[in-house]
Amino acid sequence: MNPVIEVQMLIRQPISKVFQAFIDPEVTTKFWFSTSTGRLEQGKTVQWHWHKYQATAEVKVLSIVENRQIQILWGEPRTAVDFIFEQISESTTYLKIRNYDIPLQGGELIAFVMDSTGGFTTVVDALKVYLEHGISLALIEDKFPPF
Repeated sequence: MNPVIEVQMLIRQPISKVFQAFIDPEVTTKFWFSTSTGRLEQGKTVQWHWHKYQATAEVKVLSIVENRQIQILWGEPRTAVDFIFEQISESTTYLKIRNYDIPLQGGELIAFVMDSTGGFTTVVDALKVYLEHGISLALIEDKFPPF
């Protein structure tokens, strides 16, 4: 079994703005992680940190196609993630996040799929609210205890 986790959302913002939200940690920290060691650049490895959870993820950027796709390897276990950007109109973008190449089986795989699906859904929800309304809801921070 080789599952592909996919979440998606229509974002009412131009494709360049949605794309840059993932490239530029000054924006990404408003809806996803707390800090980053740098911008996403092809071939570069950065660290993303979530202060509340005392968690860090190493993120290796495999490829970037401007306003089209960002492909990374990240996490533990190490998996592939594609951020795919599709322009619907000048002011709307369809975002898909795909997580795959998951080296787990059985119950561990099921738990990973559930956690990843919920996590990336929260990310796209938080992104939508931030980019469309300028509100940082702290959804990632509020997702798990302790409060």
